[in-house]
Amino acid sequence: MLRFDVCLVAGIAIAVAAALAGVRSTGINPSYFLQPTGAFIVLGGSFGVMLITTPGRSLIHSFRRILKLFAPASGGSEALIEEIIHCARVSRRDGATGLEALAVKVRNPVLRDALMLACDVNDHDQLQSTFETALRLRERQGDADARTFEVAGGFAPTIGIMGTVVGLIEVMRQFSSTTLVGYGIGTAFVSTIYGLALANLLMLPIAHRIRARLSESLETQELIVEGVLCVVDGVHPALIRARLQSFLRTNPAASRTPESKAKGATA
Repeated sequence: MLRFDVCLVAGIAIAVAAALAGVRSTGINPSYFLQPTGAFIVLGGSFGVMLITTPGRSLIHSFRRILKLFAPASGGSEALIEEIIHCARVSRRDGATGLEALAVKVRNPVLRDALMLACDVNDHDQLQSTFETALRLRERQGDADARTFEVAGGFAPTIGIMGTVVGLIEVMRQFSSTTLVGYGIGTAFVSTIYGLALANLLMLPIAHRIRARLSESLETQELIVEGVLCVVDGVHPALIRARLQSFLRTNPAASRTPESKAKGATA
C-alpha cells in the first residue's frame, strides 16, 4: 500500500489552489498565463543553472531525495526507545551472543546496523567515532541536496525578468499598435510570474523541506547512536530510558510506559 506525507501533498494542493483562485478572482482567464516563450526561458534557464552549479551525480541524488519527501516520516521515537531498552536488557542478560541474535530481528535498519556493528566492535570510542562520522556525512549530503534547489530558486526570478525583457523587446517592435502594445506588456510580465512562482512555490519550499526532514532523521539517528553506546557500556536500562527521553518533544514524565511508572511507584 502506497503511503504519502499528508502535509506535503496538502501543502502543494493548497498552494496551487490559492494561486488559481487568485487568478480567477481578477477575472482573467487562466489560459492567458500559458505563455510558451516565458515557460521555455524560465524552466530551461533554471534547469540549466542547476546543471551548471551542481555536478551530475549530486543532481541525481537531489532529485531522488524529492521522491523520498513524499514518503511519511518514520516517527515512532517512543517505540524506538522501548526497542533499545529491550536490547539493553537482552545484552545484560545474555551478552553479545544474545544481542547479536536479537539485532537481526530489529526492524529499523539504522538501529539494526548499529547493533550489528556494536556486536563486532565492542569499543566505545571507536564506535562513537564511526557513528559521528556517518552522521556528519549524512548531514553534509542532505545540505548539498537542499542547496541544489536553493541555488535554482535564487536564480529563477532573475531568469523570469530576462524573459520579461525579451517580451518587452518584442513589444517595442510593434509599438505602432496601442492594442498590441498593451497586450504584449501583459504577456511579457508572465515570465516574471513564472520565475517567482517557480522559486517561491517549488524550489525554495523543497529546499526547506529537505532540511526539515534531514533534521528529523538526524535526531532519530542521534537517539539510536546514544542508545547503542549505552548498550555497549552496559548502562542500566532505567538510565538509558532517562537519557533517550531527552530526545522526545513530549513531556518525559508523560512518555513513561506503564511498566516504568509501576516500578517507580513501587520504589
